[in-house]
Amino acid sequence: MNSDVMKYEGQLFRPPSEHDALIVQATIGCSHNKCIYCAMYRDKTFRVRPIDEVVAELEAAGRRFGPRVEKLFVADGDALVMDMASWLPLLETARRCFPNLRRVSCYAMATNVLAKSDDDLRVLREHGLKLLYLGPESGDDVTLKRLVKGATADDHVVAAERAHAAGMALSVIAMLGVGGTARSAEHARATAELVTRMAPEFFSALTTTVVPSTPLQRLQAKGGFELPSIEGMLGELRTIVAEAAPTDALFRTNHASNYLPLGGRLPADRDRIVAVIDAALDGRIPLRPEAARGL
Repeated sequence: MNSDVMKYEGQLFRPPSEHDALIVQATIGCSHNKCIYCAMYRDKTFRVRPIDEVVAELEAAGRRFGPRVEKLFVADGDALVMDMASWLPLLETARRCFPNLRRVSCYAMATNVLAKSDDDLRVLREHGLKLLYLGPESGDDVTLKRLVKGATADDHVVAAERAHAAGMALSVIAMLGVGGTARSAEHARATAELVTRMAPEFFSALTTTVVPSTPLQRLQAKGGFELPSIEGMLGELRTIVAEAAPTDALFRTNHASNYLPLGGRLPADRDRIVAVIDAALDGRIPLRPEAARGL
């Protein structure tokens, strides 16, 4: 639904579940931009766009699309970092211009959530910000430190608790293989524990790709990181699914990076999903070919 009424700088990224959302680029880049595996925003210098520009674009989109817009995704990498003076006019304009708007969502970091007061989070939810996408990637603190995530597993748990208390839903993202061969088992077990503690409404797993020109690629070139085999990463996925016990999460591995697309609810569909992973590990279910995978 994006069109010439919206102004975009550089490449846009959004979760698969936001494929039908209008995207407004309220921030450029990522305020953290230090995660060693990520190349998405390295060509951008972070800044918050003037809110008057963002409001004008939303108003133009309202005139063009109006009732057709049901979902709005606020880009770029961690838009929750914006202060309330930017967020509130954005949300108020969206609510005014899109009468059938069901939800507003954005990427967020645990530190973004923790920097907001409980009242701020509640007000944002009341104005329509209903879903946050958080990517801890791992529940293993050793791995989190190596990835330069800027937050611990406990930080992510507290962020989840505070977002939930404000009435927001969470979509949590983990990355298979991101702990390397050295921390594969620890990464899988700790990630299952973190998903349990965060109790997200949505949970997805991506497969780590070592992207050229990232710090992770340079670390790999020096022998400091080894990506697990496909079987090793499917083994991580099996551990995470078998051990994670969120209250009730919609689970997906539908991202293009994954070798095995899966879906269901956790913990309700755990046994069925584990059986599919076992079948794939035994060669009874074909995996997505390399040529069909992507970022």
